[in-house]
Amino acid sequence: MHTFTQKEIFELRRMLDLEKLDIRCMTVGVNLLDCADRSLSRTADNVYKKMVNRLARLVPVCEEVESLIGIPIVNKRASVTPISLISGPCVAAGETDLTPIAEALDRAARECGIDFLGGFSALVQKGMGAADRALFNSIPRAIATTERVCCSLNVATTRAGMNMNAIREVGHVLKRLAENTATSGGIGCAKLVTFANIPEDNPFMAGAMHGVGESDTVLNCGVSGPGAVAAALSKMPTDMDLGSMANKIKEVSFKVTRLGSLALSMVAERMGYQEGVVDLSLAPTPRVGDSVAEILEIMGLEMAGTHGTVAALALLTDAVKKGGAMAANAVGGLSGAFIPVSEDIPMDDAAKAGILTLDKLEAMSAVCSVGLDMVVVPGYTKPETLSAIIADEIAIGVMNNKTTAVRIIPAPGKVPGDNVEFGGLLGRATVMPVKDCSPLILIERGGQIPAPIHSMRN
Repeated sequence: MHTFTQKEIFELRRMLDLEKLDIRCMTVGVNLLDCADRSLSRTADNVYKKMVNRLARLVPVCEEVESLIGIPIVNKRASVTPISLISGPCVAAGETDLTPIAEALDRAARECGIDFLGGFSALVQKGMGAADRALFNSIPRAIATTERVCCSLNVATTRAGMNMNAIREVGHVLKRLAENTATSGGIGCAKLVTFANIPEDNPFMAGAMHGVGESDTVLNCGVSGPGAVAAALSKMPTDMDLGSMANKIKEVSFKVTRLGSLALSMVAERMGYQEGVVDLSLAPTPRVGDSVAEILEIMGLEMAGTHGTVAALALLTDAVKKGGAMAANAVGGLSGAFIPVSEDIPMDDAAKAGILTLDKLEAMSAVCSVGLDMVVVPGYTKPETLSAIIADEIAIGVMNNKTTAVRIIPAPGKVPGDNVEFGGLLGRATVMPVKDCSPLILIERGGQIPAPIHSMRN
């Protein structure tokens, strides 16, 4: 158990009161492999019962810890074994629609007060089995008809290469999901993320899932604190050099992560679950003063997305990792800086001004984990264009041996420059233009893009 000095406690209270400091989420990961059954209804029932058993105490325990340390734990979440891995028996028995499992997860989350639940997922980096195909086909209905269930698809790894057949299918899945949630701006697509090199201990949504190599039940924590970083940098002399800025970011990241590590230990001990990782990621929200783009602008950019943005983001991401890694026993998840356009008001302002583009976001993903995150494109965008945008981002992750991911929303009926309001943590977004030049022949070729030569590390 971590202990804090009186000075540290005073500093943390100041950060809470003035700099929007919070613990972004506590996420319980649950192994569902023992829930599999040839009957889809029995599988769904097994899933519901196990999730209620594991999650029933999470919210009250988090509230107890909140009152003890005086810091809010904003989101209480859960993740599960990728559903394609437990649905094999019922798919073999003839089931093709896995929506009942998603509905069971959603019902358990709602009854236990869980904000989001991740793991309606498939790992298809080298190919797709029958259960994977069933899950892909189920996504448009399952995600549209549930409130809290999130989906992730791992379509590539550095060791396996890129499954272009799966990437091609994702474009069509996104279009159907957007149509099924058209009255809400295509919001269903905000709960679907496509990965390269997916981390198995990520507490953040929509990409959280419970890894096969994890213990039966584990608790992971996501910290944040872009407001604390921005406040610290804004107080520095205007002529401060970038190296000194990096040191200040490391200092703040250490304090924020130390707080998260303390809260994780307290909640895990009270729940009786294994203590997992702290994810260090700076995660913005639509609240004023809780923005990654604002940090980049304090560093010296007139607006996020202009020339120099990748360099500034590289400094920020590296400093966050270095500062936070020393403050926790185990660091995992994505651990960097998130740049979800709709959830970051200055980021969306830059998109509206035409300074922040899809191409620039793609370049930024070379130095952070999720570069095309919560971006909205016109509803008329074709499936092959969506797949090609995803393929470009996934290729960056594969070639650079890092995690990259895409959350892209083709908003039905919307054109470039329109606004889409999602509400809550998902915020609002300006519809960004896409290139009017078809990648159809490339995407339709399908197949596997081989792993890069530097993947041979045995």
